[in-house]
Amino acid sequence: MLTKKQLIGPWAGLPVAWNMDFTFDENTYRGDVSRCCDAGVPGVYTGGTTGEFYAQEFEEFTQITDATIEECRKGKTPVMIGCTATHTLGAIRKARYAQEKGADAIQVALPFWMEVPDSEVVRFFREVSDSVPGMPMTIYETLRTKKAISLELHKEIHETVPAVIGVKSNANTLGNSPEGCRELSKFHHVFVGEKLWGRLGPFGAIGCCSALIYQNPRILLAVFDLRMKEKWDELNVWMEKYDRIISEGLKPVIEAGCEDSAIDRMLGLSAGFLKTSLHCRGPYPSCTPAHLAQFRTWLGKNLPEFLKL
Repeated sequence: MLTKKQLIGPWAGLPVAWNMDFTFDENTYRGDVSRCCDAGVPGVYTGGTTGEFYAQEFEEFTQITDATIEECRKGKTPVMIGCTATHTLGAIRKARYAQEKGADAIQVALPFWMEVPDSEVVRFFREVSDSVPGMPMTIYETLRTKKAISLELHKEIHETVPAVIGVKSNANTLGNSPEGCRELSKFHHVFVGEKLWGRLGPFGAIGCCSALIYQNPRILLAVFDLRMKEKWDELNVWMEKYDRIISEGLKPVIEAGCEDSAIDRMLGLSAGFLKTSLHCRGPYPSCTPAHLAQFRTWLGKNLPEFLKL
């Protein structure tokens, strides 16, 4: 089982490879997981937004979970499975399957169709945790659930659900501010977006569920080493480069309406590290081969080091 000490660094948050008919392309996906393990990533994670958990039937979740865990076992790499659902029993069903198959940890967001009231937040995480005794858990905190969890609720979760060892803090949640990150880091490991390590690392941010890791593992692992050595000036040079990738290089696809999984696929394909498909499941838009070619051209002109694996 994953320990809090192991929950650091850029974990590879992988997209799922789909065939042209949108069935699971297991061979390609297994190859992507295996390459991440071989590259020395601290851990592999799927079942979040990039992994399109919201667009899978339970039977597909089991196939993807099986493939992820099996390849990580071969690669001796920790594996975390996202178990988010629209209701408590759905999250429990996924969590029990992940535990049965040997996951090292699970990650769960609050149900997201209707906002969970404050009075039910702790109970939700406790019930999921109680269903999988001994299983470490991280919280995926995103405003897509219509709620930012307060510091008081986080403290109550910590006291009531000891299995929770970390929080993935997305935009406008507690861990994405310096003061919030400092307070949350007193009892949980806090993951934030990679380009925030320079700003939030001094306040305790210790890793991320990353897409940029499989754009170029060699570079991001070296960048995280700067964070761990607290070489903030050197780190911030790279933060500016990653910010340019997002604000300039990816601007055309963001303007085209592409989000999360679509963009992350393109990142992984840009230097050829991943072999996944570009297309994600509808109704959400996918990046196109023209987008990918445009992004590669931009990298070649502006940040060519990212094209060298």
